[in-house]
Amino acid sequence: MNERLAKIRADIREFWSSRTKKQKITYIGSASAVILLAAFLTFFLSRTEYAPLYSDVPRTEIGRIKEALDSQGVPNKVAPGGTSILVPKERVDELLVTLAVEGIPSSGTPNYSFFTENASFGMTDNEFNMAKLSTMQNELANLIKGVEGVKDAKVMITLPNESVFLNDSVQQASASIVLNTDPGHQFTEPQIRALYTLVSKSLPNLSTDDIVIMNQYSEYYDMKDDTNSYGTSVTDQIAIKKTIERDLQRQLQSMLGTMMGHDKVLVSVTTDIDFHLENREENLVTPVDEESMEGIALSVQRITESFTGTGAGAGGTPEAEDPTDNRTGFVEGTFGNGDYERIEETVNNEVNRIRKEIVESPYKIRDIGIQVVVDSDPASMAPGLQGNIEQLLSTVVRTSLDKVAAGELTEEAINDKIFVSAQPFEGKPDLSTDSQPINIPWWVYVIGAALLLVIGILVFAYFRKRRRERELEEELVFEEQQAAIEVDDINTEVETEGTLRRKQLEKMAKEKPEEFAKLLRTWIAEE
Repeated sequence: MNERLAKIRADIREFWSSRTKKQKITYIGSASAVILLAAFLTFFLSRTEYAPLYSDVPRTEIGRIKEALDSQGVPNKVAPGGTSILVPKERVDELLVTLAVEGIPSSGTPNYSFFTENASFGMTDNEFNMAKLSTMQNELANLIKGVEGVKDAKVMITLPNESVFLNDSVQQASASIVLNTDPGHQFTEPQIRALYTLVSKSLPNLSTDDIVIMNQYSEYYDMKDDTNSYGTSVTDQIAIKKTIERDLQRQLQSMLGTMMGHDKVLVSVTTDIDFHLENREENLVTPVDEESMEGIALSVQRITESFTGTGAGAGGTPEAEDPTDNRTGFVEGTFGNGDYERIEETVNNEVNRIRKEIVESPYKIRDIGIQVVVDSDPASMAPGLQGNIEQLLSTVVRTSLDKVAAGELTEEAINDKIFVSAQPFEGKPDLSTDSQPINIPWWVYVIGAALLLVIGILVFAYFRKRRRERELEEELVFEEQQAAIEVDDINTEVETEGTLRRKQLEKMAKEKPEEFAKLLRTWIAEE
């Protein structure tokens, strides 16, 4: 065994001495990197990762929780501020269940179980009302804490005094709520409406108008009216106008960018939106046949009278002697001939009676302006390209404008609403909406290359070590076989000092050729 260790040490010294200075530095650096990497992995893989067990808890509760964890032998840390406690990450769920069984944490605020545990005949009405009010506030605060983005909530409720008289008007309750929200969290309109509804339905005679909700930054959350306001506020109108312009701009930018390249064209759209909401009722009467302006004849009555012959004609001198005749009496005149004909026709026609209740929606585009700039020299611009762009824009204008609000759209009027220009871009804006590629720092590549180099060196050293062990095992097996084989010496010659030295040299030449070569070189040098 000692000979084997000595041989290994001699091989190591020989290997190390035969290396160059650069190779020695490489080996030492690789070994140091492997040791540092192993230490780094050992440190980060063996350390305990802590996670919050409870956060934003009163300090008295933190003390109780820490005492319970220490009694169970659980490692724990109190976070800065004293309102959170940390435990090993893998034991968070287990400890939550274990401590909940023991009633930890307990905030000390009363809930509805207070009445079943502390109800007694000695409690006065005032004490009962105060406990009831405090309980309602705490339960409502706990409900609000369950909303996403709310860390804590404080609720103040004002209940009206109950009157013993029936004819007294019912007073309204009120509620003031202060929310402790997560930093940067923005509540949506449905979430704000849900908060108001939750509070309103939790108390009797509480209207949403009597609820005030604000956060820790004194920002109020107002509930908007559920009815469709159709952009009555200035903020809504500006947002709707921007949305319409943005959609038209994106549509044109995508279309023209596909034709000429997204960085070769710039589109701007401005609009004039009509936000008026009109409700009207129309009672129209129109003929059935608009060409002849006639309707459908429901009933027709015709009366025809005719007379032909002789008879006494009206004439003569009025009988002025009779004052009561009022000058209507005549004396007979002479006979005369005549013809008489009377035709009377009565037609009852039916017409179209139309009753319309019209609700015209707002957001009508009364006017529009489209400006397009192409990144090109006007002299080198493809012939017909500007005309094609103007034709495309005129189609968009014609289909986007409201026909009633815009009036008659002539070609001249449409051309006044579009503008196309070709000029080189001095600074091209980035119109791409795709996310920019992530720039990986250079040191990441360096670390990755170092790790690959270390892994390669380790693999090379491993296979080299295996090969050396295999060679040593083969040498040991060969020596054992040589020792086991004993052959009788058939040489009867007398061994002299010369023959003995010759055998030793032959044995050395077989077993240790390198040392034998060194010995020969030494003898040659001496001679």
